[in-house]
Amino acid sequence: MQLNTIKPAPGSKRPRLRVGRGASAGQGKTCGRGVKGQRARKGGYHKVGFEGGQMPLQRRLPKVGFRSALKATRGEVRLSELAKVDAPVIDLAALKQAGVVPVFAEQAKVILSGEITKAVTLKGVAATKGARAAIEAAGGKFE
Repeated sequence: MQLNTIKPAPGSKRPRLRVGRGASAGQGKTCGRGVKGQRARKGGYHKVGFEGGQMPLQRRLPKVGFRSALKATRGEVRLSELAKVDAPVIDLAALKQAGVVPVFAEQAKVILSGEITKAVTLKGVAATKGARAAIEAAGGKFE
């Protein structure tokens, strides 16, 4: 294969439509804009989602849900995921390195989900009450 022989797949690129070039060209007279009305005019402006004055769809439907801006900066760690981290002291950087929390996480919290068997030392990582008890029962500690 050579760069000067590369072509798009046949039929993937349609020729540009030349409007306003007479009836024989297929797009003469109104040039595909229909007859009269705001959209037929040059510079006929309407907002995105505008429905001619009718209440637009995005305003007819009810508001639903909530998206937290903090969610992207918080990481949740299961007890069973602590076994994946191979570091003497588990902190936020070690959790990111092991791929347990997202790279954008600014804080992490251990939750009571799964089981922990090895003793771990956590530094600068929060834990729920149940997770803290489980870590300490396994011989772990918090700094």
